[in-house]
Amino acid sequence: MSIALKDIRASLEDGLLSFPVTDLDADGNFAANSYAERVDWFVKHGVSSVFVAGGTGEFFSLSEEEYRRVVETATETVREKVPVISSTGRSIPQAIAFAKIAEEAGINALLLMPPYLTEGPQDGLVEYARTIMQNTDLPVIYYNRRNGALASEYVQELADSCPNFIGLKDGTGDMQELNDTIKTVGDRLSFIGGVPTAEIIAEAYLAIGVNTYSSAVFNFVPELAIHFYKSLRAGDTDAVRKLMKAFYIPFVRLRGRKKGYAISLIKAGARIIGRDAGDVRAPLVMPMEEEVEMLKKIISDGEKVMT
Repeated sequence: MSIALKDIRASLEDGLLSFPVTDLDADGNFAANSYAERVDWFVKHGVSSVFVAGGTGEFFSLSEEEYRRVVETATETVREKVPVISSTGRSIPQAIAFAKIAEEAGINALLLMPPYLTEGPQDGLVEYARTIMQNTDLPVIYYNRRNGALASEYVQELADSCPNFIGLKDGTGDMQELNDTIKTVGDRLSFIGGVPTAEIIAEAYLAIGVNTYSSAVFNFVPELAIHFYKSLRAGDTDAVRKLMKAFYIPFVRLRGRKKGYAISLIKAGARIIGRDAGDVRAPLVMPMEEEVEMLKKIISDGEKVMT
């Protein structure tokens, strides 16, 4: 890790965070060349960090060897222009193995996903996360979501026992609990928004001190995503309102039609703009043709607001 920890944290606290989809070819295999082009395109658009093999990148469906190729391709492409962060998770042995692969590839930090399938008590979740964090030298961001959601006192406990625990990505959208955590833990951690299509509650995030969030739609509307983020941070409420009404609210409504569309629609959007990343893997499914047409209109309406 040659990017300083303070610079990694700075990138998490100020700037738009990008989560590229993972490119698959017509046979469903990882397509390294087009993936490298995608990641390079992201960086050239001025993102503050690149999160590879994340939820949008279908981490849950990648083999260990595919994961290795994804993180190696990303670090070789970015060449430390910005921090590159990759996911880890599943079982504790798998998470430690993924973390080791990430270290060897030159990844700058890890995003620890919620444990696979099963639910557990708060003290068990802390032990899960602590065991993984204590078995890697990389800084770790904890994804506080679903069956991995920690209450504020347990986030504090984890922070007290793991010096390399540097950030919390909120995937709950529970502003009361998140505000409790922020006020309890303070600047010991960096906090980022991470609900699907996080822009939809970005105003609420900003109000309690969460300045950054993950943008999946950046995959197909980068200029719009950046314009929205800059307008939000500048307090341009009129621009935020117009983009929310024209693009984000219709997109979220379309996303709600079927489970998994938070990822499937992103790949459909990438295909619409000529940056095809292939189809999603089962159990996810691609949108129907009529929904793709709806997405095209949403993109067009959003772009019109910016002209």
